[in-house]
Amino acid sequence: MKQSEIIQLSTAELQEKLSETKKSYADLKMAHAISPLENPIQLRNVRRSVARLATELTKRDGQ
Repeated sequence: MKQSEIIQLSTAELQEKLSETKKSYADLKMAHAISPLENPIQLRNVRRSVARLATELTKRDGQ
């Protein structure tokens, strides 16, 4: 997910999207542990999306 898309979401949507993305990341990690993923770069992309979402939530809490 791009930063410009994240900024447009409401705080509730951000929290929901963050939980969905974390679950997706956990599922990908488990699948990768069992058998290698076809595209292991997916792990990095999802992990970075989690970080972007969490950063935006933290930024909004500080304001």
